Amino acid sequence: MNDVEDELVKLRLRVERLEAQLALLLRQLGMSEAPAPEWEVSPEVADLIARGEKKEAIRLVREQSGASLKDALHIVESLHGPAG
Repeated sequence: MNDVEDELVKLRLRVERLEAQLALLLRQLGMSEAPAPEWEVSPEVADLIARGEKKEAIRLVREQSGASLKDALHIVESLHGPAG
């Protein structure tokens, strides 16, 4: 990827993380019944999952999305199966 594409990926992930955080806050305040937006896994996370490196994939999901440990585990398991 070139610098522009890298920056676009970073910005997209940042917007997704902010949208998820906003949705969570709105739900906690009882202001919205809408679910948090879906988060798309990055190519790096997909590669880690494909190689069976679930712990690293979970760590990277948390870093990229701001997800909780439980949510990151759910994301990784939904793509590869239970950690073990």
